[in-house]
Amino acid sequence: MEKNSVDYSPLLSHHGDENGGYVRKLSSFVVSVTKWTLKTLIWVIFFLWAAFIFLLPSEPVKELFSKWLVFSRGTSFGVTGSILLILSAPVLIIAFLAIAHLIISGEDQLPEKKTSKYPRFRLWTFPVLINGPFGVVSATEFIGIVIFSAYVIWAFSAYAMQALAAMSDQLSFRAMSLQMLDIMGLRLGAIGLMCLAFLFIPISRGSVLLRFIDVPFEHAAKYHVWLGHLTMVLFTLHGLFYVIEWQMEGRLIQELVEWKDIGIANLAGVISLLAGLFMWVTSLPGVRTWNFELFFYTHQLYIVFIVFMVLHIGDFVFAMAAGPIFLFVLDRFLRFCQSRRTVNVISSRCLPCGTVELVLSKPQSLRYNALSFIFLQVRELSWLQWHPFSVSSSPLDGKNHIAVLIKVLGKWTGKLREKITEVDAPEGLSVQPRTVVTASVEGPYGHEVPYHLMYENLILVAGGIGISPFLAILSDILHRVRDGKPCQPRNVLIVWAVKKSNELPLLSTVDMETICPRFSDKVNINIHIYVTRESDPPLEEGYIYKPIKSSLCPIAMPSDYGMSGLVGTGDNFWSGLYVISSTLGFVILLSLMNIYYINPFGVYKWWYKGLLFVVCMVASVVIFGGIVVGLWHMWEKQSSVKDKSNNIKVDKIEQNGSVAPKDPSQDNISKLTVIRYGFRPDFKEIFEMMSEKWGHVDVGVLVCGPPTLQSSVAQEIRSHSLTRKSYHPIFHFNSHSFDL
Repeated sequence: MEKNSVDYSPLLSHHGDENGGYVRKLSSFVVSVTKWTLKTLIWVIFFLWAAFIFLLPSEPVKELFSKWLVFSRGTSFGVTGSILLILSAPVLIIAFLAIAHLIISGEDQLPEKKTSKYPRFRLWTFPVLINGPFGVVSATEFIGIVIFSAYVIWAFSAYAMQALAAMSDQLSFRAMSLQMLDIMGLRLGAIGLMCLAFLFIPISRGSVLLRFIDVPFEHAAKYHVWLGHLTMVLFTLHGLFYVIEWQMEGRLIQELVEWKDIGIANLAGVISLLAGLFMWVTSLPGVRTWNFELFFYTHQLYIVFIVFMVLHIGDFVFAMAAGPIFLFVLDRFLRFCQSRRTVNVISSRCLPCGTVELVLSKPQSLRYNALSFIFLQVRELSWLQWHPFSVSSSPLDGKNHIAVLIKVLGKWTGKLREKITEVDAPEGLSVQPRTVVTASVEGPYGHEVPYHLMYENLILVAGGIGISPFLAILSDILHRVRDGKPCQPRNVLIVWAVKKSNELPLLSTVDMETICPRFSDKVNINIHIYVTRESDPPLEEGYIYKPIKSSLCPIAMPSDYGMSGLVGTGDNFWSGLYVISSTLGFVILLSLMNIYYINPFGVYKWWYKGLLFVVCMVASVVIFGGIVVGLWHMWEKQSSVKDKSNNIKVDKIEQNGSVAPKDPSQDNISKLTVIRYGFRPDFKEIFEMMSEKWGHVDVGVLVCGPPTLQSSVAQEIRSHSLTRKSYHPIFHFNSHSFDL
């Protein structure tokens, strides 16, 4: 028996390994096929939906759509249900499929390693337009701009030609002008409504659609700005055409205050347009820079804008854009639930360069990427203001904390620094910690996939406090290299431009040698610093790497544990259940309202049916989605209890330990750093030097700084790409700058 055991156990073990490997390969194959099928189905539905919207102004498609509406008029849902099914349901179906794709992909996605050994251009990372009104625009974004512009031009011209063809030759010029103004005013409103449908997709910060296509909210926000300008131009022309018509007919005042039960309620449209114009004017760059609070507060008029628009056009017309707006309502309610929770502030520090560091508590289950950011509210300063900040810590720095660096630039950040420093306790004196700030957090938001890990060669270009996210990247790479986790970067160049040398100690917040001893044997890191407004270095030697001496203010812990994972890169299962249950609830409430109220009682008022439609939309999110959110909170609390015993203390030790680098590492790190005083970065020289050094490879260039810095880098990348030699690298432009 003993001999048999010796002879056959290895064979059995080997056979088990083969079976296990076969099962793993089969499972991986099934997952890959399922993901590919879901992704293909999503894009097919999207292109069919977009193509239908694009072709709707044409006579054949418009006639076919009209026949469908006539056919469905006698059903329980009527015309509203038909329009909802054709124009809004595809977006919701795509959201369901995207949820399934995210769940199958798993919680920890990493960029797939490229199969080709040769570098190649990517439309998404190749800058095409740089100094125009849109800022830096990639080739993909340029294609999107062209498509939207083509749709508006095509739709307007198609409707205009149809209107001219329908006019009688016997009409006078004045009558033809009035009829043309009436028809084109109506059609401009329809085109604006189609743009409105797309307007709300990028502004949904934690949207499953943005997570699926891996577009973070910081990038999507500019698409919302572009679409907002286009939409408001269309709606303004829509109203202006009618105003001119009514003025020519001498009944302007009567029409402006008219509120029809059957037909368009003009007064509601006037109120909606005025709210939209107020938001539009205060969002213009000059006004927003002059008074950000005015822009922020007036932008809350979107509720007035949407509600009165529904009262203006009724339920069946609003159903054309209801799908994306419903997804926005889902996201907004979830953000509201998350932001009501108080977050534990583990510690705060005021650094000598005018920067505040906050370390916030988070549950272990909350995941984020090194290039994430959060929206922060401090209730002692304002109950309404939320400000975005890049995360300065890596998710591998600690399981229970997340850190942000906040540069004092305006009133809000100045008050925050004063609030922290006014309770600074003397050294050596044991005092009971006092509550300094009460914080709430939205997020973290960011890329679904940590795309900074997909490049073997990285150039990180920062301006001032823009170094913050790159500190997180640096820490993330070093942690992964030390632990043997998937990580492609092996050559990292940091180019940092600062105004004064008092900002240089920010680099010491990342102790590279402690995170990954002898890291220079595994990853090449070089740091080029440009101090633009000083011609000579400071007198104090080793200024950059001296431990930061600053106020360290512990803060009393509120009763809650930490930030919630409801939005951002939250739990895929719970977020999917929330979206699906709310959508099903919306369909149920809409069905009950039609079957037991609208149809039996003969409700016919357009504006009233539109109001009921919105009530069903919001009620479904609050009731059906609220139940899921409540269960989600209970699950979070149970999960937090398991790791609560070692969360805060561990993070305090980790954070305090990372403040002061050890002396042996200073000499090693200083060899990697080159500082030039009185100069700005010469990106042409930098890219040429890296081209000769790295050769024919892909190089990821990440920029975080003011628009001028982004433009300079993008200009050089475009110029290099157009004139590059065959053995030079291809530089890929990526920006990480948030601007509402």
